[in-house]
Amino acid sequence: MAVLVGEFIIADFHPLTALILMVERFGGLLSEGWVLKTLAFAIMVGSVMALIERSGGVDGLVHELSVKRSWVKSKRGALMPSFIAGIVVFIESSITSLVAGAIGRPFCDRYGISRAKLAFVCDSTSAPVCSLIPLNGWGALLLGLIGGQITAGLIGGESATWLLQSVAFNFYAFIALIVTFIAVWFEIDIGPMRHATITPPPTIECEDERGHFSLFLWPMVWMIGGVIAFMIATGDGDIFKGSGSTSIFYTLIITLTLMWGYYRFKNALTTREFLSSSLQGAKSMAPIAAILLFAFAIGGVSSDMEVGKYLASFIGDYLPSAYLAGAIFVLGAIIAFATGTSWGTFSIMLPIAVPLAVGLDAPIALCMGAVISGGVFGDHCSPISDTTIISAMASGCSVQEHTKTQLPYALIAAGISLVLFITFGIALT
Repeated sequence: MAVLVGEFIIADFHPLTALILMVERFGGLLSEGWVLKTLAFAIMVGSVMALIERSGGVDGLVHELSVKRSWVKSKRGALMPSFIAGIVVFIESSITSLVAGAIGRPFCDRYGISRAKLAFVCDSTSAPVCSLIPLNGWGALLLGLIGGQITAGLIGGESATWLLQSVAFNFYAFIALIVTFIAVWFEIDIGPMRHATITPPPTIECEDERGHFSLFLWPMVWMIGGVIAFMIATGDGDIFKGSGSTSIFYTLIITLTLMWGYYRFKNALTTREFLSSSLQGAKSMAPIAAILLFAFAIGGVSSDMEVGKYLASFIGDYLPSAYLAGAIFVLGAIIAFATGTSWGTFSIMLPIAVPLAVGLDAPIALCMGAVISGGVFGDHCSPISDTTIISAMASGCSVQEHTKTQLPYALIAAGISLVLFITFGIALT
């Protein structure tokens, strides 16, 4: 309905034209390689997760960390492996959410923690960490955008230097990680999270003699290693220039192939069981793939309506320079929430924020950090963001429940970040 209403406005309120535009938009999306690869990724993730569970890999993980090593012995410990994985795996935000979700699901069920809490941990570590450690596509995009401002003569110096300075002012990412750690360590549930659905613990654990930790571990290794290798390969040796959608797509194809060979070698699954589980897992992800497709469509509608430029027009020369960074953070958050994309927000706001900072003699690196923080915050909260959808998918909860339960934590982090941007804006101006 949102896509149709948007097309209705774009078509100057002609219903038939709006319908034609909507059909053409979905047709155009389905002809885009990166869209098809992303949808295929969502489907194949379901297969991977179903195979790991059916083979006994999940039971093996629980047994390894809870019984043999005694690393996970409480509710607090149940979410820490996912939090750590979310920080360590910073190559691509989708893989970060997937790995963190896969690790945390069995422990959440065992210790009575809601899947929504797990989704919150996955989402609150993936994009923030990727934006803080930009040795990935995030860094490549930001370097390119900053380089454009240098080429235009607005600022001098090196792109990498400006990027490092702006990352230091990426307050929301830092605060979001701190808030997430506190919520996990002290078992804090606020707002809707108190009433989140808890999956009943399994009645039988680790009794299948086929179950082994390696059945979980190796698929994770193949996915992480494959994404790194393909990011380098698709970037002609430069991981910063690699294609995230292509890397994830081919990584999952190879992972599924290796899983078949390894599971047959370990006698974990027969070929018939492997194919049956793959199909069941893929079918379970079909609604998620549809949500992703609609999210891409509404993001395109917002872009065609130039929502970002319209909102950015509210910032003018009348704004005191000390409050510019705070205003950029809020505006970036609104744009990212409305469009569901942090990268699109960076592309819209950086070319606006830098000239404003130069013209108003405001701290440039602080304003760049505000753009990054605003984009990450808005994208973090948006129900049409791919990271929101994939975090819910990886954790096994609905997108709606994930969105409403994580919002209070995100707003707390955003409130603290806004205060910091205003404080540093006053101090550095």
